[in-house]
Amino acid sequence: MLLSNLESVPGHQILKQLDVVYGSTVRSKHVGRDLMASLKNIVGGELTGYTELLEESRQEAMNRMIAKAQQLGANAIVGIRFSTSNIAQGASELFVYGTAVVVQPKAPHLPDPFSA
Repeated sequence: MLLSNLESVPGHQILKQLDVVYGSTVRSKHVGRDLMASLKNIVGGELTGYTELLEESRQEAMNRMIAKAQQLGANAIVGIRFSTSNIAQGASELFVYGTAVVVQPKAPHLPDPFSA
């Protein structure tokens, strides 16, 4: 599956636009991560527990979106965007969406043999 946050896939031609596809996940904070984050707030620095949680959430949402595109027969998703929102205290949704399309590589441009 080719993925692009552009409206196209460079070097490819869109043959068919299928539908908007999306994936989402709702995650809550982990008590252990919250404790470590509270301690980290005192001394500063990256909250690695939350960074890992966000990365896992992004990957899960992307996998769900890709599965929906595959069910439609797509081989690419263009215009990919991410969004987040708070669902409840301590729980957030990560949402990803794009347009499922069928693409094919563009034919290579051959030089004009008659040009000087």
